[in-house]
Amino acid sequence: MPSQAQAPPRNVFYAQSGGVTAVINATACGVIETARRHADQLGKVFAGKNGILGALREELFDTSVETDADIGALRHTPGGAFGSCRHKLPPIKDDPRPYTRLIDVFRAHDIGYFFYNGGGDSQDTANKVSALAQQRGYPLVCIGIPKTVDNDLPCTDACPGFGSVAKYVAVAVREAALDVASMSETSTKVFILEVMGRHAGWIAAAGGLAGERPGDAPHLILFPEVPFDQADFLRRVDATVRRIGHCVVVASEGARHADGTFLAESGLRDAFGHAQLGGVAPRLAAMVRDALGHKHHWAVADYLQRSARHIASATDVQQAYAVGEAAVRFALAGQNAVAPVIVREQDEPYRWRIGAVPLARMANVERKLPRAFISSTGYGITAKAHRHLAPLIAGEDYPAYRNGLPDYVRLRNALVKRRLRRYEG
Repeated sequence: MPSQAQAPPRNVFYAQSGGVTAVINATACGVIETARRHADQLGKVFAGKNGILGALREELFDTSVETDADIGALRHTPGGAFGSCRHKLPPIKDDPRPYTRLIDVFRAHDIGYFFYNGGGDSQDTANKVSALAQQRGYPLVCIGIPKTVDNDLPCTDACPGFGSVAKYVAVAVREAALDVASMSETSTKVFILEVMGRHAGWIAAAGGLAGERPGDAPHLILFPEVPFDQADFLRRVDATVRRIGHCVVVASEGARHADGTFLAESGLRDAFGHAQLGGVAPRLAAMVRDALGHKHHWAVADYLQRSARHIASATDVQQAYAVGEAAVRFALAGQNAVAPVIVREQDEPYRWRIGAVPLARMANVERKLPRAFISSTGYGITAKAHRHLAPLIAGEDYPAYRNGLPDYVRLRNALVKRRLRRYEG
């Protein structure tokens, strides 16, 4: 009897979600390069244009048209090479249409693997899509891939993206502090740097790595986990200025009052329903001006901290690539509804490996900065925090430079032909 022709390998859909990082493209590189090494088991890798919206709108980039060199260059290119989005899908029971649409698009393009690269909301989406595919009898492997600069996902030693933003903030604090110290006799005496971190103070804590000796900056760190006391804050700023001549403050955007309200809440909400924050640094600066009269400056690290690939942590780059590579390996091994995570085996020297956790354990859970990482004053980090954080910013992984600037790649991002009607949603 003639042998039946073997069915062609099924395709992969990869999407980036939420705020991008300096190393999210390193994860994409890990996914695509690993899939290419298993071309006998996997078909094409499609990437969603602007994250999950690309699947809903059937806007899929065909990464097979990209050269190996350009895919490799993703490892050192910041931003989201395929576009990202903040788009929260509704609960299935409230509106199943977006989920049905996802399955329809996957079916139309013979997609058997869904890799969703994002934070807690994204892991929840991947988990829901996995459950729905099983209910509908559609064979789909769903793997969540962790990513967030906030480092607030559970079950993982670090979130890819955090180590590089932590390194940027620590370097920025050390360099700015040298500037302030130089000019404090006749000029600026108080400098405030606002960093990201809505509910968890991991990034603010990383600023504490800048100090090595007593009196080094940052002199005060404001964490979301510690209620803000204005009178105490101002006393400490003034005392620091009188003692050493200047004061450097690192403030998390999520700093809040004892009643839980943010210092800088704008009253607006983002696409995920999170409070949109309006700038804690200028508010703190106004307090210093009005109460103390010290000359001051403030800065908001904002997108600079999460896009600074030129000073990325080598550890972070390695871990970002590793979770992308592991996602493909897990899928090929038959694992489903799981996420690759980083497991710390040792502090000094830092050793880690890749593990796996069910998506349900990672979805919509925020990991706060442990109280044991915050000093007894509430304004600094402990030795335990330093031991935990220092390995995550270790090592340099500089991009190639051309004409004095980093040489980042831009992909062709060719869209595949649509096979379904336009999505109305």
